[in-house]
Amino acid sequence: MRREPANRISEKGLTVWRIHGIFYTLIVLAPAIAASVLAYIFEGPIWIYIVSAAAVILAAYLLIFLFPKIRWQRWRYEVRETEIELQHGLFIVKRTLVPMVRVQHVDTSQGPILRKYGLSGITVSTAATNHEVPALQMEEADELRSRISVLARVAEDDV
Repeated sequence: MRREPANRISEKGLTVWRIHGIFYTLIVLAPAIAASVLAYIFEGPIWIYIVSAAAVILAAYLLIFLFPKIRWQRWRYEVRETEIELQHGLFIVKRTLVPMVRVQHVDTSQGPILRKYGLSGITVSTAATNHEVPALQMEEADELRSRISVLARVAEDDV
């Protein structure tokens, strides 16, 4: 069996995913508040308050703490002369090999939260699909984009 890819994404990516988890927890919080308000207005049973609070607490723990940590630990990548290897997944770990001869173009992207933390994502496009490496330091992302672009051109010339 092959060894897992050598490179990890930036540890700041963990912070970015936790911020996303906060936003998703707020989405869970809205119906919990609505259920509690309705239970108060209509003098509903106390278990509605308990279930609402438990749902928000569980969502917060999973989305802010547990899932981002596991996701960060599993995310790995490696760029070799002939291929790009990606490994990611929360419950099911997925490993992908992208041959350099299949790479059509490479993009970097950066939203407002990534920009605040000096991070950028790379998207490698093939004819079939796109593969993303999220949350790299901006300098590393630019360097990796250039390296993949050069390796993909060399691989096309060999064909």
